[in-house]
Amino acid sequence: MTILTLRKPQHHLMHYAPGLALTALVAGAALWAGAIPAVAGAGLSALTLAILAGMLVGNTVYPRLWQSCDGGVLFAKQHLLRLGIILYGFRLTFAQIAQVGASGLLVDMLTLSSTFFLACWLGERVFKLDRETSWLIGAGSSICGAAAILATEPVIKAQASKVTVAVATVVIFGTLAIFLYPLMWPWLNAFFSPETYGVYMGSTMHEVAQVVAAGHAVGPDAENAAVIAKMLRVMMLAPFLIFLAARVKQLAPANDGKRSAITIPWFAILFILVAVFNSFHLLPKPLVDALVTLDTVLLAMAMAALGVTTHLSALKKAGVRPLLMALLLFFWLIVGGGVINVIVERLMA
Repeated sequence: MTILTLRKPQHHLMHYAPGLALTALVAGAALWAGAIPAVAGAGLSALTLAILAGMLVGNTVYPRLWQSCDGGVLFAKQHLLRLGIILYGFRLTFAQIAQVGASGLLVDMLTLSSTFFLACWLGERVFKLDRETSWLIGAGSSICGAAAILATEPVIKAQASKVTVAVATVVIFGTLAIFLYPLMWPWLNAFFSPETYGVYMGSTMHEVAQVVAAGHAVGPDAENAAVIAKMLRVMMLAPFLIFLAARVKQLAPANDGKRSAITIPWFAILFILVAVFNSFHLLPKPLVDALVTLDTVLLAMAMAALGVTTHLSALKKAGVRPLLMALLLFFWLIVGGGVINVIVERLMA
């Protein structure tokens, strides 16, 4: 009995090690590629590259490796993801809220809520998509792209193929936004200052990396305001997930006349607590930078695991409806989000 007890941890380690090594290898390649100036300048983050590389591996060599790697891949997709979302809090401080002011906070809240509820209506009523796909695309469009989609997945227990479809919409339209927003600036500078245009970009673009790329193309003042507004929007991820968990519980079928208990996304609450802790600057900057780097690695591994477990046949099965829905949300973010920005700025000037 004692021998079996001692060997059990070794069995678990060997069960997870091959899959974790595979996701780490894919994530490492994505991080290396994402650091290339031309790739980074195009707004392609390491997370985006990780899922693309993961899909390449998953649809070529992984079918011959899955028996030995599946345990570690699933561990990365579930547990490393949650840890990555928690550590994401080290990228944020509440001082950033003060920098964008009450108007920036209101703009982010209105843009987020209107985009997500529009996604729910479009997805289920217009395009007849399932609820999970609609919610995932809505989360990615309204908050922070792939990171929000990954954080939403365990709350609503969505399939990997649906998550990948949602991420694909963020990649396509977020990349298009990188080039579109700087082109729009000369036509819209009568309505915006560089700072307020930065808030507009930060409140309506999908990914943090995409915001940085577009803001840099407009100018330093716009870039700084865009990043702050975007990070403030990221901070709304935790209350959004708690709201979503309550909604999942509300819609769950009754069991023996009783509704199932609400599943609290504890990782989202820990994400906020980490952000609060980080606001006091108790840790030295080199340590915080190291934690942010670790967080990027963990999220890249989770993205790689997601890509590895996604089959192209599932994406083909999804069809063009998710893409059309994301296109309408993209137009809403540009036009509706712009109107929200202008109105709030005028009212609170």
